[in-house]
Amino acid sequence: MKTTLDEMQAFIAIVATGSISAAAERLGLTVSAASRTLTRLEEKLETTLVRRTTRRLELTEEGKAFLDCARTIVAKVEETEEKMSLRRQGPAGRLRIDASTPFMLHVIVPLVNGYRERFPRVELELNSNEGITDLMEKRTDVAFRIGRLRDSTLHATPIGTGRLRILASPAYLEKHGPPANVADLANHTILGFNQPETLNDWPLEDADGQPVHVTPDIYTSSGETLLHLALHGAGVVCLSDFLSNADRKSGRLVQVLAEETLEVRQPINAVYYRNTALSARIASFVDYMKEKLGDRAFSEPV
Repeated sequence: MKTTLDEMQAFIAIVATGSISAAAERLGLTVSAASRTLTRLEEKLETTLVRRTTRRLELTEEGKAFLDCARTIVAKVEETEEKMSLRRQGPAGRLRIDASTPFMLHVIVPLVNGYRERFPRVELELNSNEGITDLMEKRTDVAFRIGRLRDSTLHATPIGTGRLRILASPAYLEKHGPPANVADLANHTILGFNQPETLNDWPLEDADGQPVHVTPDIYTSSGETLLHLALHGAGVVCLSDFLSNADRKSGRLVQVLAEETLEVRQPINAVYYRNTALSARIASFVDYMKEKLGDRAFSEPV
């Protein structure tokens, strides 16, 4: 075979990161070595895979076709290595995990030590993204997504659900008073998301029985930022239980409009691309998450 596995992996990394320098850092190579690898690959294939400009890299049609094949080959090699490893000592190799920053910090990170003690040969790579990432493009093995799934190409394993609650800090409530009813929210500072807009649908109904969609006074893309804004008394917020449990238990956040709040739960799923059996690395991590979280479903303070 003219093309080597290292060259394929380098090409995939260049596409995934969007630059030769970023790919070099991911692969532990110098920038010049990564650039030479791409050039050598194109020479072997006798075609241009990537158009280089001063601002970005753009795949050619030949590059797109080769990328699909390279991803398939690399995935098969990794799968084969994993199967051989399993015959000896259990799950091994790198497991790439993607989740939003709040879920990563409040749910996954506290479980990492226990997982590593049980599966020491699995190398964890933890990545946080606030938006929806392309698992294939980012070479992600398993992602944790909150809310209704829209990508039908994904396999999903339910992890639990997170109930939504309206919250504020004691300091904010002492200064402004709690909202007396849903309509009174108009007299309070609202903390919410800049995107997607559906995250500003709160589990409340107005006087006409219509769902409440808030217009935030302070916007952010991160639930973690919203949590800290609320803790610092910046306003009223709507957060999932997995994010607010500890602070509700300690009294740093207080639920408001409890009687008016509807029982709305966001599904939480582990998602992955697999047309065959679930890989041992993914299965080991997902099963460990379910075991440790149990049936609590992020609903009670921990």
